[in-house]
Amino acid sequence: MTARLAKYAKVFTIGIQNTFVYRWAFVLRSVVGIVPLIGTLFLWQGVFGSGGGTVAGYTFSAMILYFAMTVLMENLVTPTDDEWQIAGEIRDGRLSFLLLKPMNYLAYRFSLYASYRLLYSAILAPGIVIVFFALREHIILPSNPSTWLAFAGSTILAALLQFFIAYTIAMLAFWILEISTIIFITYSFEYFLSGRIFPLDMLPPWLSGVVKWAPFSYELYFPVQIFMERVKGAALAEGLAIQAGWVVVMWLAAVTLWRRGVKKYQAVGG
Repeated sequence: MTARLAKYAKVFTIGIQNTFVYRWAFVLRSVVGIVPLIGTLFLWQGVFGSGGGTVAGYTFSAMILYFAMTVLMENLVTPTDDEWQIAGEIRDGRLSFLLLKPMNYLAYRFSLYASYRLLYSAILAPGIVIVFFALREHIILPSNPSTWLAFAGSTILAALLQFFIAYTIAMLAFWILEISTIIFITYSFEYFLSGRIFPLDMLPPWLSGVVKWAPFSYELYFPVQIFMERVKGAALAEGLAIQAGWVVVMWLAAVTLWRRGVKKYQAVGG
């Protein structure tokens, strides 16, 4: 077991080293990651106006906290080009080299994903701290320790869910030469239904009931709702169960497609 962990720890280290090869592009991407939040502040300031009040149960401060946490969560857990990289390895035949190694490909890719997210979060952390300090009058931290535990658990599940979705989509490259259309369609659903544009409880009740059972709302929206303590008790337990269920479903889909795809895999040339 120790030898296996050491093997993937080495992959994790290599992932960090590879990221630093393109360090300037990496730093620029990290800085630009905060920019959408600035535009969101001006947008919702215009929506609320000078009169204050609430919109769908959100005060201006609550809305700012929601989008600040959404940006933070997005930078913590959202994969960056993982599906493109995996699909490229399958399409270009580079997967052959990895198949010859005594290594689980899913664990290998997850180690690279974790290394990038950890480094990206570390680089972005000073900027996030500055932004949160600037917005300190709108930032209300959870007072209950159990909320922090639930938020941490939901964040881990959100990271696993996003990774498995990206990995599963990439597995389609075993059957489809170009999966860019599928990636863009999935991203469109994710962008709308994960709560990046607005809180999902602003949707009509009938649509909210449908979205509740979809995986996308558990990528960003649900963990942020936990942090804001807008989900408690039975609703919290139910949400965590659904989120964990989707993680298992997407993991099973990823493993199944990998096993079937490898049987079809062919590398021609050299």
